[in-house]
Amino acid sequence: MRIGCPKEIKPQEFRVGLTPHAAREAVSHGHEVIVEAGAGAGSGFPDADYLAAGARLVPTAEELFAAADLIVKVKEPQAVERRRLRAGQVLFTYLHLAPDPEQTRDLLESGVTAIAYETVTDGRGGLPLLAPMSEVAGKLAPQVGAWTLQKANGGRGVLLGGVPGVGPAKVAVIGGGVVGTHAARIAAGMGADVTVLDRSLPRLRALDEAFGGLFRTSYASAGNTAEQVAEADMVIGAVLIPGAAAPKLVSRAQLSSMKPGAAIVDVAIDQGGCFETSRPTTHQDPVYEVDGVMHYCVANMPGAVARTSTLALGNATMPFLLALADKGWKRACEDDPHLLAGLNTHAGHLTYYAVGRALEIDVLSPQLALKM
Repeated sequence: MRIGCPKEIKPQEFRVGLTPHAAREAVSHGHEVIVEAGAGAGSGFPDADYLAAGARLVPTAEELFAAADLIVKVKEPQAVERRRLRAGQVLFTYLHLAPDPEQTRDLLESGVTAIAYETVTDGRGGLPLLAPMSEVAGKLAPQVGAWTLQKANGGRGVLLGGVPGVGPAKVAVIGGGVVGTHAARIAAGMGADVTVLDRSLPRLRALDEAFGGLFRTSYASAGNTAEQVAEADMVIGAVLIPGAAAPKLVSRAQLSSMKPGAAIVDVAIDQGGCFETSRPTTHQDPVYEVDGVMHYCVANMPGAVARTSTLALGNATMPFLLALADKGWKRACEDDPHLLAGLNTHAGHLTYYAVGRALEIDVLSPQLALKM
């Protein structure tokens, strides 16, 4: 199979979909690997590393998309990239279709078979290709939130950990999954007063047992969430419904209850965000203000630490990538129902129910898509 890895073109996206180690593995399995020149530079992988791994370099994305059977990326294809996709081609990347009707429409019109990292599952009910980036984003969230809280950046001028005689910042983390757990650990490690909110009592018990007094846990009822948000200097949105649009848990009206200059970090922005006032931003212009509250809503947070993120993502995607290349997508998905869960579009049909509900589009069962 011809595996193509283009250079990412989303603003300030420095990750790359294929590491040189992954390229070497694919070549050793008998596949041809095509990499766009400069694709790995942002992650610290020069073209020479790919050549040494046995990959072939091409100068343009147009040439790569035209030649490849399987496209491996990091972020969702941008409009110009979507026009290069075709029926019979396989796209393996993050998609986040639920809040993105334009991308969904273009993928369906192209006929491409699109497998989304964020909806591939595992035997424990987890999301193994989303988890590495959730870990990175969770650990980054308090760091970027602390920067947002600085007065020069429009924030309250509060130091996350305080100093002797001055109390620490209060941080509310909404969601106790992978993102929320890592965000709470880092924020607490920086000295903040942290509360994690979640609606799952088993999850709250597990966090309490694992971390003891490092941070507090609290049930995420609407009233309790509103109280925690009002008291917080920083609120981190870390709620995920796999493949679906994120629920809006904090309304614009609630911003009036927050402290002037408080910081919101919406890690769920890829799925539409969990604050009513959230809208995607970039690393180049990451923060905006609504009603005196500073919003950090960068849609590709892990791209800021591109090398770490690329290596972590590559470790997770490599077994699935090799299965798709070795077996073809149909056989790979037949053999692995967890990979089949990643199938979002095929031959003009939407095949993921949560996206269909969000966008009101008819959905074809992925099992039926295998028979087409």
